Formats: sequence, structure tokens, C-alpha cells
Amino acid sequence: MKNAVQVTILGQQYSIKSDAPPEEVRRVARYVNDQLLRVVESRKTADTLHAAILALMNVAGAYLRLSDDDTEMNKRLNNLLDRVDAGVETQVP
Repeated sequence: MKNAVQVTILGQQYSIKSDAPPEEVRRVARYVNDQLLRVVESRKTADTLHAAILALMNVAGAYLRLSDDDTEMNKRLNNLLDRVDAGVETQVP
């Protein structure tokens, strides 16, 4: 069941319909608003669309860095698990 949640982003009211819990929608909206404000306050742009694109680029960059880190971490963990498995196999009587 979709919930309608009222949020404010850059001073504009939005009604967001989502299956997510209302607090999660509000949390996402706060994050989006914060990212947009960072761009606007840095005086990079006064145009809302331009600010949204720059904010999205920032978020996408952070996401991709985390994704890359996660991929590298998974590789390292799998390597360690392989080494542990190999060690256990050689010690089994």
C-alpha cells in the first residue's frame, strides 16, 4: 500500500507516494535537500535544474566509489575465505 508523504525540498512541497515507510521517505528527502543545498550554497549555480544535476553527479560519484570499495572488499573477503578453507582442508585428519 502506497503512503503519501509530504516533504519539502529547496522550499518546494512535494507529495511523495511510496511503499516505503514514511520516515524512510522523509530521510531520503532530507538527504536530497541537503545535497541540493550544498550545491546551491557553494554558488555553483542558481538554476534549480543545474543544481539538481550537479547534486546528482555528487551522489552518483559517492555511490560508485562505495560500490567499487564494496566490490574490492568482496574480492578480499573471498580470497580470505579461500585461504581459510584451504587451511582447514589441509588440517582435517
